[in-house]
Amino acid sequence: MIDFIEHNIRALFLDMDGVLWRDSEPIGNLPAIFTRISALGLQVVLATNNATQSVPQYIDKLADFCVKLNESQITTAGEAVVYHLREKYPEKTNVFVVGMDSLVAQIVSAGFTISNHGARAVIVGVDRNITYEKIRLASQLIRDGAEFIGTNPDRTFPTPHGLVPGAGSIIAAVAAAAETEPRYAGKPDNILMDLSFSRLSGITREQVLMVGDRPETDIAAGINFGCRTALVLSGVTTEEIAHKCLPRPDFIFQDLTELLGA
Repeated sequence: MIDFIEHNIRALFLDMDGVLWRDSEPIGNLPAIFTRISALGLQVVLATNNATQSVPQYIDKLADFCVKLNESQITTAGEAVVYHLREKYPEKTNVFVVGMDSLVAQIVSAGFTISNHGARAVIVGVDRNITYEKIRLASQLIRDGAEFIGTNPDRTFPTPHGLVPGAGSIIAAVAAAAETEPRYAGKPDNILMDLSFSRLSGITREQVLMVGDRPETDIAAGINFGCRTALVLSGVTTEEIAHKCLPRPDFIFQDLTELLGA
C-alpha cells in the first residue's frame, strides 16, 4: 500500500481496462475500492485510452459493478479527440473516422461533419468492422494532407479470454499505408492527460498518481505529464517485464486493491 500522505498524493488518474476490469469481469471488489478511495480523501478521474464507448456508457458499466461516479470523473480518448478537434478546427469541418459508432457519434455531436471529401483530419481507433476500403481511404486522405490522429497506440486489449487486437493494430496498418505516424489523443500524449487534469480542483501535477497496466502508455503518460506513476500487474504487464521496463514507474503493485490497501 502507498502512504498517500507521506508522498503528498491527493488525486488518482485510473486507467480502466486491465486496472478496473477485463472486459466485463471486474478486477477486485470495485465498490470496496472506490469506498477506500473516498475514505482516503482522494480525488479520482478515470482516464482511458479506450474510445469504443461513450462516457454515459461507462457510467452504466460502473453502475453494473455497483460503483457510482459522475460524468466529470471519466475521460476517454474519444473525448480527447473532440477536445483536440475543437482547439484546432471550426465546426462543420469535414473529418474522416475509422472507428466504432460511439466515437463517430461523439465527433458528430461536437459539430463536425463525417466525410471523406476534403477531410481536414483522419481519426483512427478500434473498428471491429475494419475493411481494406477504410484503410485505403484513410491513408489516401493522410497522403493528401489531412492530419492523422490516432485514438491511442495500444496494440492489444485485455479480456477474460486473453489479449485481442486494439486500436494500435489498426492505426499501424493505416500508418504503414500512409507512410505517416499519427499524433495520439490518448496516452502517452498529453491531450487526454490535460483534459483529465482540468477535472481536478486545487491539485498540482506532482500530487497526482497515474495508475495503469501499460508502461509504454500509462506510465509514459504520467512521466511526460509530470506526475507520479504506479504500474499494476492486473492487465497486460507481467512482473518480469515490470521490473525491466522503461520508463520506470514510481511504484509496482499486483493490483489496485494492493495499492490502496482496500
